[in-house]
Amino acid sequence: MSAARARRPLSEPGSVAKRPDVLPPLGCGSAGCARTQAHVRPRPFWRSACSGSAGSRSARSGLAMGVGLAAGSVRVRYLVYFQYLGTDFNGVAAVRGAQHAVGVQNYLEEAAERLNSVVPVKFTISSRTDAGVHALSNAAHLDIERRSGQPPFTPEELTEALNTHLRHPAIRVLQAFRVPSDFHARYAATSRTYLYRLATGCPRPDQLSVFERNRCWALQADCLDVAAMQEAAQHLLGTHDFSAFQSAGSPAASSVRTLRQASVSPDPASPFVLPQESRKLQFWSLEFESQSFLYRQVRRMTAVLVAVGLGALTPAQVKAILESRDPLGRHQTRVAPAHGLFLKSVLYPDLGSAPMQPHAPSESTAQKS
Repeated sequence: MSAARARRPLSEPGSVAKRPDVLPPLGCGSAGCARTQAHVRPRPFWRSACSGSAGSRSARSGLAMGVGLAAGSVRVRYLVYFQYLGTDFNGVAAVRGAQHAVGVQNYLEEAAERLNSVVPVKFTISSRTDAGVHALSNAAHLDIERRSGQPPFTPEELTEALNTHLRHPAIRVLQAFRVPSDFHARYAATSRTYLYRLATGCPRPDQLSVFERNRCWALQADCLDVAAMQEAAQHLLGTHDFSAFQSAGSPAASSVRTLRQASVSPDPASPFVLPQESRKLQFWSLEFESQSFLYRQVRRMTAVLVAVGLGALTPAQVKAILESRDPLGRHQTRVAPAHGLFLKSVLYPDLGSAPMQPHAPSESTAQKS
């Protein structure tokens, strides 16, 4: 027999073929299985060794308790406060699809992707604001699940990491808190406050300082009847049906809201206005506080109060508008410009006052305002 015929294929009995590098059968407990362990590749950490094992049952029960797919990883919910200048954004809500417009939420979630969470991170926004509306302090909750063996982010680490990865200079994360897994940023809020800024004595918008443009509503009038505006604002306080002050398309099931604060007050001279210009300009602040607002309610109330200040309406007419419950009336269809509106604060009962509440001015609520 020739040497070629005497040579046996390596796969035949008696050969020295290397044992294939495969996983053992599921549920295998034989001695043979034990001998092959040295040649077994480790399973990925998210799979249990045996489908019917106690470890697998523990993993399934862990999922029900909020433990993620990765063994030992825990899903943690955070409340995050953030601020933004709304000029460049199509509102705070994310814009999905291939569109040129973008929301603040798009940038926040893009930054969160860099945190390598096991599950995708989605921001649930407390208060939705329209395009051009700013926020001194908005809020959102999000869930983050780090990989096995990695501890959850501390609130300070999360704040720093998000700010590091944010790609837009007009957005900043202020502070973060760990909250219970059933916490909801929109429904748990007990108070939302909006600030609207006015400037009088500005015949043309281009006469306003570039640092104040898109930060206030510039009015040509030299002055406002502030006493009449304050009287009209008193008619809005309390619990009412605010149908007359909501825009079409409001998703609210009820138009009844309780307005706790409606004030008109002068602002100090803007530090961004030259002394020779500040003699002509006067800044004013309107503040509104409630648990929630209707769609564009704040901007509609502002427009009506400004009409009172300019002498186009009387305080009694504001009361009549409120009682009419007609959103299409002659006067209540006016909407103040978005760029003068700031979401000032969102408060939660277990957190006290909003963290790092800004004092200087820099919409909407559970819905847009």
